Amino acid sequence: MAKNSGYEGFTAEERAAMKEHAEEQKRAARRTGSRAEKAAQAEREVVEKIATFEDADREMAERIHAIVKSTSPELAPRLWYGMPAYALDGKVLCFFQPAAKFKTRYATLGFNDVAKLDEGTMWPTAFALTKVTPEVEEQITALVRRAVAA
Repeated sequence: MAKNSGYEGFTAEERAAMKEHAEEQKRAARRTGSRAEKAAQAEREVVEKIATFEDADREMAERIHAIVKSTSPELAPRLWYGMPAYALDGKVLCFFQPAAKFKTRYATLGFNDVAKLDEGTMWPTAFALTKVTPEVEEQITALVRRAVAA
């Protein structure tokens, strides 16, 4: 008899995130207008999504959105698996994962491989967040600047 591996497939939250991503792709493909109009529409979707978050997640997402926009205006806000994300040349550079999304005890600020955070042969790409204080804002600003540096 085969041993049960314990794998039961994707969680409900993971399936929901994949569905959100598919819908985001469809919405992006249906956008019309100039590049600037499409970008403005994508940003509105991010702001609207942030407004649906629970209190602590919403407050952190609003601060991160403001920090990213002011620090690196070349990053394009967009939704990515139902999360606010910021893309460079069409590729997601960083994202905010609210704690409630996967029922975790903290939110996450994550960076993808296009982020230039390389530091030797090992470096962090995700940061746990429970609150965005002035000190944390400074750290996020420095990380975002470093991530987009050439």
